[in-house]
Amino acid sequence: MTAPIRVLVCDDQELIRVGFATIIDAQPDMEIVGACGDGRAAVDLAARLRPDVVVMDVRMPVLDGIEATRLLAGAGVPEPVKVLVVTTFNLDEYVYEALRAGASGFLLKDAPPAQLLNGIRTVATGAALLAPEVTRQLVGRYAARIRSAEGTADGGPLTPRELEVLRLIAEGLSNSEIAAALVISQETVKTYVSRILTKLDLRDRVQAVVYAYRRGLVT
Repeated sequence: MTAPIRVLVCDDQELIRVGFATIIDAQPDMEIVGACGDGRAAVDLAARLRPDVVVMDVRMPVLDGIEATRLLAGAGVPEPVKVLVVTTFNLDEYVYEALRAGASGFLLKDAPPAQLLNGIRTVATGAALLAPEVTRQLVGRYAARIRSAEGTADGGPLTPRELEVLRLIAEGLSNSEIAAALVISQETVKTYVSRILTKLDLRDRVQAVVYAYRRGLVT
């Protein structure tokens, strides 16, 4: 049998923390290995328990979710842990920073249980979790305010076609939607995505979206 996904829940609101833990622990393919109410505790527990996924709140005491995510999954972390950030619509700036810090994806706190569970499973496989309907609002709106500081539109080492695919990724399109838009196969899209991530030294689609917005490649 496949080992269950080991999950650590971190949220400063006990009701949410207990609710998430109850939902997750009821799944046959998941188990809660720990729960805590601040980012510092999450970092310490993750080092000791080695969960597969940390479900992380953003605004918390002692150490916020952004700094905790950076310590768990940021650049240079020798054994990064997958982090799924939970947030609300009015935290666009915090979500953007959390993604830059190394989070593998984000969900809204009011998402139904099925979305939370699907998000954990998605992140656990090493894939990124991007909800198209909130990507543009959360990432795009904040990134637009920092473009002048980050530089002008620049695709770097990408070919024109790869740049086109990157823009569509940043707009929240799936591989099948990109394939339809460009009239190419999904396998070709996967090849382009792989090349983009390799050339830009990015871990996943989340980082690709952040890169595109920071460079002003999408509006």
